[in-house]
Amino acid sequence: MTPREFNDRLTKRARKANVFLEPQLVESLGAYFRLLEFWNEKVNLTAFSLKDAPDEAIDRLLIEPLAAAKHLHGSHGQGHAHGPKLGPRPRLLDIGSGGGSPAIPLKLAIPSLNLVMVESKTRKSAFLREAIRHLNLADSLVETVRAEDLLTRPELHESQDLVTIRAVRIEQKLLTQIQAFLRRGGRILLFRSTAGTETPPPVAPPLVYEATWTLVETLRSRLVVLRKML
Repeated sequence: MTPREFNDRLTKRARKANVFLEPQLVESLGAYFRLLEFWNEKVNLTAFSLKDAPDEAIDRLLIEPLAAAKHLHGSHGQGHAHGPKLGPRPRLLDIGSGGGSPAIPLKLAIPSLNLVMVESKTRKSAFLREAIRHLNLADSLVETVRAEDLLTRPELHESQDLVTIRAVRIEQKLLTQIQAFLRRGGRILLFRSTAGTETPPPVAPPLVYEATWTLVETLRSRLVVLRKML
């Protein structure tokens, strides 16, 4: 598949999910997907087969984060009144970044994000650093540690506007740990698939359940939003 063919397919998949993309963002997402496909042949970055860019891989890896960005950023006038109000330089901590989704598409869609990707596996974190370099992602870095290990760094406590999690089992203990990274009023964004339960995870103060947003209808995927109380 040529880059142009991929870009056309990505644009159509996005439009189907009611997400409209600027040409430069399409180009950047295409570059990210090609890099992911190349590395995935050597390092198991995603369970998807990326050859010929199947629709489900595009929807899960690219469209879902872009749909989330629409809620967060109000891009192209399509923001939602119930979405969080992001400041001029919001800080995002992504837990278990793996192949870089949702973190990298979110960063490409909202360039003002100050991004930290947390990935404990060395080879995966090497890919993430290469993606940062290849895509010229400013204000982005990778921590090759478990998320719990970052709790020993006081400068990270109450420093983040957003924490994103996908493909990580959600337990009360994990939520209690990662809420420490959030400023008051900050949010945890849980990317959930059809394999997950339809009910929000149990939360305890200082976290409260805020909302569930649909991401991609065909995948029945959704974003569960938890907020750290003021």
